Amino acid sequence: MVQIPAKTLSLTEFLALPETEPASEYIDGRIIQKPMPQGEHSVIQTELAPAINLTVKPQRIARAFCELRCTFGNRSIVPDISVFMWDRIPRQENGGVANAFLIAPDWTIEILSPDQSQTKVIKNILHCLKYGTQMGWLIDPKEKSVFVYWQNQATKVYEELETKLPVPEFAKDFSLTVEGLFSWLLE
Repeated sequence: MVQIPAKTLSLTEFLALPETEPASEYIDGRIIQKPMPQGEHSVIQTELAPAINLTVKPQRIARAFCELRCTFGNRSIVPDISVFMWDRIPRQENGGVANAFLIAPDWTIEILSPDQSQTKVIKNILHCLKYGTQMGWLIDPKEKSVFVYWQNQATKVYEELETKLPVPEFAKDFSLTVEGLFSWLLE
C-alpha cells in the first residue's frame, strides 16, 4: 500500500485527479493507494461477483460491481465488490448505470491482500455500515476465514467449511459456504 504524502487535498480535488492503477482511495484527507491484487484475491473476486449476480441480477434485485468507486461521507473508497439493490443503483437519464456512485453500497465485500492493512479495510467496512450498508464481508484467503459485519450486531467469524455464509436479506437466495468460497482457490 502506497501512501502519497502530498498536501492534504479536499475530496473534490481528489476526485479531479486521474485514476491510478491500482485504485487510490481518499480517507481522512489522505490519498492511499490500494495494493495490487494478487492470485488468491483475484480468483475470489473473479468468481464471487458473477456468482452473486447470477442470483440477484436476473430478477433485478441487486447487482454486484467489482472495483467500483463509491464516494460518500467525505470518503472515496473502492471496495473489491460492491453490491447495490437494483432500485438504488445510480442511473443516467436514459436508464443506464451512472458513472458516479455517491452512496454507500448495500453490501460491501473486501478480500484481504498480502501486505494490506486489515485495520484500514475494517475501517472502510465500518464507514460503509455507518452510512447505511447492510452487511460487510472481510475475506481472508490466507486464514480461510470470513469476518461478517452488520450494522447493529456483533461481528462474527466464519471458518468452519460446511458453514453457510450469511448474506443481506435482499440476497437471501444466494447461498455459499466457507468451503465453496475457498474451493475456488483450488480450481
